[in-house]
Amino acid sequence: EYGLVAEEYGGDTLFVDVSARNNVNIDGLLEGILLTADAALDLRANPNQDAQGIAIEAHLDRGRGPVATVLVQRGTLHVGDSIVAGDAFGRVRAMLDDDGKNIEVAGMIWGSKLGVQFSLATIALRALPVVILGGLTSVPGAGDSFIVVEEDRIARQIADRRSARERNAQLASNRRRISLDDLDKALAAGEVQQLNLIIKGDVSGSVEALEDSLLKIELNDGNDEVSLRVIGRGVGAITENDINLAIASDAVVIGFNVRPEGKAREAAEREGVDVRYYTVIYQAIDEIEAALKGMLKPEFEEAQLGTAEVREVFRVPKIGNVAGSIVRSGTIRRNSKARLVRDGIVVNEHLSVDSLRRFKEDATEVREGFECGIGLGSFNDIKVGDIVETFEMREKPRG
Repeated sequence: EYGLVAEEYGGDTLFVDVSARNNVNIDGLLEGILLTADAALDLRANPNQDAQGIAIEAHLDRGRGPVATVLVQRGTLHVGDSIVAGDAFGRVRAMLDDDGKNIEVAGMIWGSKLGVQFSLATIALRALPVVILGGLTSVPGAGDSFIVVEEDRIARQIADRRSARERNAQLASNRRRISLDDLDKALAAGEVQQLNLIIKGDVSGSVEALEDSLLKIELNDGNDEVSLRVIGRGVGAITENDINLAIASDAVVIGFNVRPEGKAREAAEREGVDVRYYTVIYQAIDEIEAALKGMLKPEFEEAQLGTAEVREVFRVPKIGNVAGSIVRSGTIRRNSKARLVRDGIVVNEHLSVDSLRRFKEDATEVREGFECGIGLGSFNDIKVGDIVETFEMREKPRG
């Protein structure tokens, strides 16, 4: 059907029988790829040049800052090199190979062994994935290219030019804020022709996948009166700058596995910015598509009850970890639904307040400004500085 003829039948296509499930002939597949690249396609690159490649994933780590996984496609990358990745720049402070080991040099390698001696000749090599730790000013996007430059000044200039182009592309005129709930009314009144979105996620791969999926939404009835446009995207917690951009551009903010910072939440509530939270991509797609079709009629909505900051973690025999906390807003109620947020990233949202105590006494609820002990059932991954958010699902009137 595709015009492929196996080598054993006189053709030029290499066939390899493999089974990933049974771990059969995986080495043969890798050997076949290398043989084809070297002999048949003659794919070659020079390891004796400044590194170039592509970022395949990135995220914001609490202790290490922006962390990027890159694929070194040309040249050799060294610890201390000045790099530009998308609109981020900085020096490489440390690198990890695919086994999680610290390395000083990352380049293309022959086969699967690291640390081979490069010859001066141009040779056929395999691109190496490596994790870059620290040094970057922001989180690069998945698919952003990276290059090594001579000095930090040049890296800053290149990154600034890229950032300026990105900002110019995101400029939007000021309009009254709109939410997904009243999009159909605004559309019927002729007040809106375009739905602007700002997407924030926990890792760049998720942001890219969500953006691509949303932009592929097609209305079955052929309605072209309203369009969808992503005017901002990024990795990490929803910030006040994101809310300000939403205010200026009349956008809806989508948080995928992330939550807003304190000031960002206050600004969104004060200005009436619609912020939506998702953990599954298809749920976001369904809701945005329903909004574009003017059929968004959610039966339930989340109502936040209170937030508490973890000050200390106590280990209680036969119970597990208990979060010694202070209630920052609202009320913490026993048996309410809960989620745990760490640096704006949702760690787990399928929790409940199984136990609640004031000193040594059981409590039904604890109000803002008071300290308490919060038990989240069998979930023990609690750290100092985490935020416990409690909420309930309330039925929302239709129409």
